[in-house]
Amino acid sequence: MTKTILITGSSSGIGLDAARSLHKRGWRVFATCRQEADCARLRAEGLESFVLDYAQEASIATAMEEVLSRTGGTLDALYNNGAFACPGAVEDLPRDAMRSIFETNLFGWHDLTRRVIPVMRAQGHGRIVNCSSVLGLVALKWRGAYVSTKFALEGLTDVLRIEMRGTGISISLIEPGPVTSRIRANAIPHFERWIDWENSARATEYQSLRGRLYEERGPDKFELPPSAVTAKLIHALESPRPKARYYVTTPTHLMGFARRILPTRALDWLIAKG
Repeated sequence: MTKTILITGSSSGIGLDAARSLHKRGWRVFATCRQEADCARLRAEGLESFVLDYAQEASIATAMEEVLSRTGGTLDALYNNGAFACPGAVEDLPRDAMRSIFETNLFGWHDLTRRVIPVMRAQGHGRIVNCSSVLGLVALKWRGAYVSTKFALEGLTDVLRIEMRGTGISISLIEPGPVTSRIRANAIPHFERWIDWENSARATEYQSLRGRLYEERGPDKFELPPSAVTAKLIHALESPRPKARYYVTTPTHLMGFARRILPTRALDWLIAKG
């Protein structure tokens, strides 16, 4: 029988490549996006696509109902992927900015996962893959909001993996470093909404940050295409023994190793040096 997967954040980048690649491999893909216009574009490609907005509980419930109505009540896999960033110094992040990013990057993932687990329990099997980041392993200046959601996701996923032992449901994390995507461009509206950088004690430093944020640049050092993440996703979904963690890109491997062997002060120095 054709295996089914629900993918979030499918409008571009990692999610879009995963949706297209798995569809070509014979999976039945439910490629969800936050905006209906993006869903329409994916449907024009031949993908099954409908809206799922992590920030809206009703949207998550409706999307899950749509999946189950199309499959007759089953789902083989879930790939939690949709997320956004809000650049800014920690001291400049308002409470509502943190609330907003956690609603999408963590609480929405948790809500959807909880809705999927009973389905997988009933059928006796399932794969849940959460797309984290190298920034779920180490911290980086100006990324406090995003880093905090990914650190939380790592912990929540680790506990879930332990709790799901013996249920037939496997839990994996994918931890990409620099991958070609629209996350920088998509972060601009959140930066403009929440960060009062002109009145910050770090106003001068923000000039450099804004330059990196707004300027179109070539690929970052060590940047890989989204297909590198999809390759790890395929292993997590199709291997008889999926791994708990999948590192993607050289920086993730380096930072994962450095975190294990270096004292905190040395790791801070290494990261600050870039």
